[in-house]
Amino acid sequence: MVILTVVFNTVVRERLQRQADDELRTRAAAVATTVDTGRNGVRVRETSNDELLDTNVWIYAGSRLLERPPSAPPAGPVTRAAARLAARDGQHCTTLERPGDPVRLCAQAIGGSAAAVVTALNLSPYRSSADTLLLASLTLDAVVLACTYLLTRLAVGRALRPVRTMTDQATRWSAVASTARFGAAEQPTELARLGGSLDALLDRIRAVLRHEQQLTAELSHELRTPLSRIIAELDWWQSRPRSDADTRATHAAITDAAQTMRTICDTLLDDARGSSASTAPGTADVLSVLRPLTERLGIPGHVKVVVDVTPPGLEAGVPPALLERIVSPVLDNALRYARSHITVVASRQPDGVRIDITDDGPGVPPSFAGQLFQPGRRADPSDGHGGAGLGLPLARRLARTAGGEVAHGSGHTPGAGFVISLPAG
Repeated sequence: MVILTVVFNTVVRERLQRQADDELRTRAAAVATTVDTGRNGVRVRETSNDELLDTNVWIYAGSRLLERPPSAPPAGPVTRAAARLAARDGQHCTTLERPGDPVRLCAQAIGGSAAAVVTALNLSPYRSSADTLLLASLTLDAVVLACTYLLTRLAVGRALRPVRTMTDQATRWSAVASTARFGAAEQPTELARLGGSLDALLDRIRAVLRHEQQLTAELSHELRTPLSRIIAELDWWQSRPRSDADTRATHAAITDAAQTMRTICDTLLDDARGSSASTAPGTADVLSVLRPLTERLGIPGHVKVVVDVTPPGLEAGVPPALLERIVSPVLDNALRYARSHITVVASRQPDGVRIDITDDGPGVPPSFAGQLFQPGRRADPSDGHGGAGLGLPLARRLARTAGGEVAHGSGHTPGAGFVISLPAG
């Protein structure tokens, strides 16, 4: 706007001055027709309406002044400026700047250089017109800028209104509890892409939080058994005076439970971090893992557990700690529901090692079989048995990280049967 204003007013002033010069030259040419530069010297012929031609006109013969306007004194500044301009050959113009009364003068030679006509014009009307145009252009600039500001503010505010709405929605939503997303609403293309990116970010945050919640629940679930064992040993030891042998046995049991807790934490945390420690190549003697595990789980007196490993030196292609964490939730689930008998059979298969764990409990309702490995789901939460529905999903997840599987054997009746498949050692 500044550049346009400067260029416009410069062009206007140049145009007005050119018009003034054209008028002065036209008057000078008209006056020149009344000047005779013949053999008898330079003289001014009298014509009708010569008083109009004589207004602000100076006629010189060389340096001698022949005529001047009555209003211009011989020694005045305008007359002196006219004399200097007439002394120059050809056509020339100059401006005499006087406070509040600028004058434009133009000279035209006649008869070669024998005579010269100088015309003058007051530039005040032209300057006033230029100043008026300058003020008008500045006013127009102010109006245009104000309108532009208002329109831009309205346009930007309207364009950013969906962004403010999205911000308010994000403030109200919970990344975990809410399933609402930005992509569900109709938005312009740019905002739709932004909404899609934010939705993906919310989904990742929700997945991370769910993973943390799952890890916390699994840790609490797995640590419950060794903690219960520690508490039971301490209660038993404090119930009445014990001998040194009893104390040493209690210490050994607590140490073993604490070591189990540390193994549980290391195994689950390595798996949660995606560490290669939990899935590193290794072997575990199946019998050496299963027998201590059945002893630590606290088998009720009315339940008999039979462990059969064929061949006796059978090895699974997973570390012992990971094998224990895979089998422990399945065996614990069988102990919770078994009436009198649990069978653990490990055998070699062409594609690896298979461990079958069966019990004679009520079994899994057919309608619940599809939800058996979903975290937090139980067939009948009010059946009087403990558990949070996390053990079997954890066992399957850990088995799959090692390239194995945990599945429900639907053909086993009565009771429930689970099949653990692992790589061979």
